[in-house]
Amino acid sequence: MAVQTRPDTFAALRDCFATDLAALIGDQTPRSTTPNAFIDLVEEARDVLGTSSLGNWQDASEDLHRAVGYLADALTSPLSDQASLMARARTHLRGGIATAS
Repeated sequence: MAVQTRPDTFAALRDCFATDLAALIGDQTPRSTTPNAFIDLVEEARDVLGTSSLGNWQDASEDLHRAVGYLADALTSPLSDQASLMARARTHLRGGIATAS
């Protein structure tokens, strides 16, 4: 049985954070609007920041790593669990971007 996701919530997170994440990694190319494409962007930002020798970027990478976990879990969780997972992802996305900036 396929699990439904809340595409509107993924879209809201993407709209809120994708530009900042792309700027962190110097990516100007438009990406797909799917939840998986957004998770890929967060993973790429996480990986780029994680390879830095700057402590704040490594801390930001850890926040983004946590966000990826919550986003991935939200894709496979029942609708009733998705809101809390997305809220946790949002907290870590916000924290990671703020730490890296």
